Amino acid sequence: MESDKLHEECGVFGVWSTKPIQAASWIYYGLTALQHRGQEAAGIVVGDTKSPIGNICVHKGMGLVSEVFSPATLAGMHGNIGIGHVRYSTAGASCVENAQPVFINHLKGTLALAHNGNLVNATQMREELARRGVIFEGTTDSEVIAYRIALERMQTSSIEEAVIHVAKELRGGFALLMLSPQKLIGVRDPFGLKPLCLGKKGETYVLASENAALKAVDAEFVRDIEPGEMVTISENGVQSDFSLKQETHAHCVFEYIYFARLDSTIDGVSVYESRIRGGRCLARRYPVEADVVTGVPESGLTAAVGYSQESGIPFRMAFHKNGYVGRTFIKPSQSERMSAVHMKLSVLESVVKDKRVVLIDDSIVRGTTIANLITEMRKAGAQEVHVRISSPPFLYPCYYGTDVPDNKELIANEYSTEEIREKIGADSLGYMQIEDLGAITENLPLCMACFNNQYPV
Repeated sequence: MESDKLHEECGVFGVWSTKPIQAASWIYYGLTALQHRGQEAAGIVVGDTKSPIGNICVHKGMGLVSEVFSPATLAGMHGNIGIGHVRYSTAGASCVENAQPVFINHLKGTLALAHNGNLVNATQMREELARRGVIFEGTTDSEVIAYRIALERMQTSSIEEAVIHVAKELRGGFALLMLSPQKLIGVRDPFGLKPLCLGKKGETYVLASENAALKAVDAEFVRDIEPGEMVTISENGVQSDFSLKQETHAHCVFEYIYFARLDSTIDGVSVYESRIRGGRCLARRYPVEADVVTGVPESGLTAAVGYSQESGIPFRMAFHKNGYVGRTFIKPSQSERMSAVHMKLSVLESVVKDKRVVLIDDSIVRGTTIANLITEMRKAGAQEVHVRISSPPFLYPCYYGTDVPDNKELIANEYSTEEIREKIGADSLGYMQIEDLGAITENLPLCMACFNNQYPV
């Protein structure tokens, strides 16, 4: 099923404490709460601020957080400061060498870096590093950033100065966490494309991609890191630098439509309420006579509730989701992926039989998944299936860390809405209108480049 879905590149989680906590365990729970942002690889780097050299410990591998870290592994990772990362690759091959955090030893110490996002000028930066004698085998944007900071650190008086100098060169979306022997540093790109927030529990500070992850370690949400802000957490507390700040912002709209957890609030906007409003918008735009409203688990369910509330058509769960089926996007062949899709979702015949159904999903990328679900609903006896999509049609790729395929793989780039309706076998099809996106996100300035080709960077 995930083969026809978008994927966020990753999630980041960092901890700094004045107390002798087991930072690795905190990060483990934080990353588990961010697992939806990346299921391909996971990693943790921890250190000890009481040690002059930090006593850095690194562990990373392929798979889910629970697969990469055993209790014995975590027990052997000592330190009160650390960063972690979960990854879905958009830049760089899917292999353990590209798992994060990136860790570098340099002449003035050590640096670990975790990165959510993607750069549009990574190639130029790599070429500049090569001209300056820095050559490395890795292929990710994150390594480019880390090596560039390590090089800059040779010429600056502090790690913060080096980070700011390099961050001013970066073009694209990024939320960065960096670990030096004594400090935890977080940076959010000037547009606010990627989310990052600050939490606290007692004497322990936390930085995370989403505030829902703070709950996993019982930390309280303090605030969102502002677009263009760098925060340094050390024995001096939390200090901010706004050298990167600018007036123009462009928050990724898909955090609210699909990526983020329902219980997250990003830049003051509830993800759950955004999806409810999205469903209501669809009901006003595309009313239809029907007997039941349902959503594709999990991403379409909340918008379906909103559609039901606005239309008055009853909401019902029409699918059973088997949570024990493996991740379908790692199956080796298309036929095996299709078998896994059918194993993962089965239609509840008693809900749809002889009914006119409104089916809500968050997006149509290639069209294969929604077509198969409609076929299964008709087999279960649905009289009509009216599809409503809580995002506009995807027409353009994303360059900032979201896995939107090339244009030729986007069904909306090749076919009209009516042609897509025919291809997927729906009785009607309605997409969210671009002009409604501001209303569902409380008029946040948004990046909608994958819909309108207006790239902020």
